[in-house]
Amino acid sequence: MPVRFAFLDGPTPLAMAHRGGAIEHLENTMPAFEACVAMGYRYLETDVQVTADGVLVAFHDPTLERVTDRSGRVDSLTWAEASQARIGGREPIVRLEDLLGAWPDVRFNLDIKAPGVLVPLVRAVRRLDVADRICLSSFSDARIAAARRLFGPTVCTSLGPRGVAALRLSSYSPRAAGLVRIQAGCAQVPLQLGGRALVDERFLAAAHARGLQVHVWTVDTVEESITMLDMGVDGLLTDRPAMLRELLENRGQWVPR
Repeated sequence: MPVRFAFLDGPTPLAMAHRGGAIEHLENTMPAFEACVAMGYRYLETDVQVTADGVLVAFHDPTLERVTDRSGRVDSLTWAEASQARIGGREPIVRLEDLLGAWPDVRFNLDIKAPGVLVPLVRAVRRLDVADRICLSSFSDARIAAARRLFGPTVCTSLGPRGVAALRLSSYSPRAAGLVRIQAGCAQVPLQLGGRALVDERFLAAAHARGLQVHVWTVDTVEESITMLDMGVDGLLTDRPAMLRELLENRGQWVPR
């Protein structure tokens, strides 16, 4: 399948460490990302929030409580305040620019968690010249649309929720094919939706016919991974990067950096 975005030109299946491998490591911490890169991962997934004074951080939740020793909303704290928090009581929150600049050959799947992220993210991406090494995703169709407007057509994005729903519908009804707007490079979808498997051969065929890769999250067991790989998905996001690497090595599908 031809690749339209530099982000997607790695050998498939793409192995992506979700939040730096959130089961095996402290999520979204620099030691977690470093461990995955040392293991040979070329693709890291993380989340993007923004502080009250416009500093982008690799952090999932809107508030600090779940994973740090501090409290408060990220977007209501200055970077000086947020930087005092420790994930797991040990590791500082990572500035996104530090992460993007750490490894020149590593690619980043960025989950845009708040609308205020986009403008400072555009500035950071241009300043660091990393547009070809990122893919933007979001649970918000509005944020995905805004990202495409701000970044332009050369930056890879995933389908938003409506695009995924339209792709699923089009896999059953050819008359619905026009509902899928092919501005994205991939469909990033959960293993299940509403208790049912979302990805099947029909969904994959519909995506591939439109030039879209399919990446599945979060795949954390050997059994789930084998099912998805045998089906032919293009990428797996996992909280267990060591597990996925071992499985791909055993299948002859691991491509080290």
